[in-house]
Amino acid sequence: MKEFDLKGIRCPIPIVELSRIVQQLDPEEEFRVLATDPAFQLDVEAWCRRTGHELVSRSQEGDVLSAEIRVRTDEPARR
Repeated sequence: MKEFDLKGIRCPIPIVELSRIVQQLDPEEEFRVLATDPAFQLDVEAWCRRTGHELVSRSQEGDVLSAEIRVRTDEPARR
């Protein structure tokens, strides 16, 4: 599983980066994002609802938030 480190980046940049990341992935591909911005937890949920990507799981260990996301099936891969 690909992992993207967005730790130390403040809102709104983690969500902007998520939009860029999914454009590089294939439909149905799962990836993990790590972030330390406290707003990320709610932002990633809202972003998934708005974009149609699936929030597979979410967890927190210390100040690091982790989200596993599945790219929606109709997302065109742009490599």
